[in-house]
Amino acid sequence: MARSKFAGLIDASGKKTRRLALMEFLQYGIKYVFPQHPGSIVRGVPTAHSAPPLNNSIDSEENYVWAFGKGNLRGQSIIPLYPTAVNAALKDPKLHELLALVDVLRVGRAREKEIAIKELKLRLLE
Repeated sequence: MARSKFAGLIDASGKKTRRLALMEFLQYGIKYVFPQHPGSIVRGVPTAHSAPPLNNSIDSEENYVWAFGKGNLRGQSIIPLYPTAVNAALKDPKLHELLALVDVLRVGRAREKEIAIKELKLRLLE
């Protein structure tokens, strides 16, 4: 939390997110702070363009997943931002969408990233 306050991502009280700063960080910095390259084929929970909201608008033969034994899709593994993120995402569909969009910024191609940025702006800034 102290690092996020220092970086200007949250206010001094630690109770409010500075949404514009967060969006800027996601758009330009997340791929450098949390780099990721798709790994081996595993069973897991869909992420990036394989999960909502982009799974219906981006047609791809590649699937990306967070490794999870009870998952319903096979695809290239992506390490989540945090070890418990998968469990949290399974309990909260809106969180799952946000984390999947962030994963697009980490592993997606230019066109996919453009779409993800628009979707994140809709969710975070409006």
